[in-house]
Amino acid sequence: MPPLRPSTDVRPVTEFRANTSAVIDQMHATKRPVILTQHGRSAAVLLDPEVYEDLIDEIELLRDLRVSEAQIDSGQTLSHDEVARRMREKYTL
Repeated sequence: MPPLRPSTDVRPVTEFRANTSAVIDQMHATKRPVILTQHGRSAAVLLDPEVYEDLIDEIELLRDLRVSEAQIDSGQTLSHDEVARRMREKYTL
């Protein structure tokens, strides 16, 4: 995701309401999130759907890695030979 540019990517909700299409077009074109503020504070973040999906995919991968590392640490591993043997048993015709 490209770095956030506060000068163009942070907007008040009132401006978003008045220029919804333009803000959404900007978000799609730049692939940067748009942060909406309300009363001077962050209120919401708009993300391009592809960027959102990429973030979710990355989070899922990191969670899988964390689980895998915990399994390795607790000794829940198999040797390459054992995995190959099980695969041959399961998928050999």
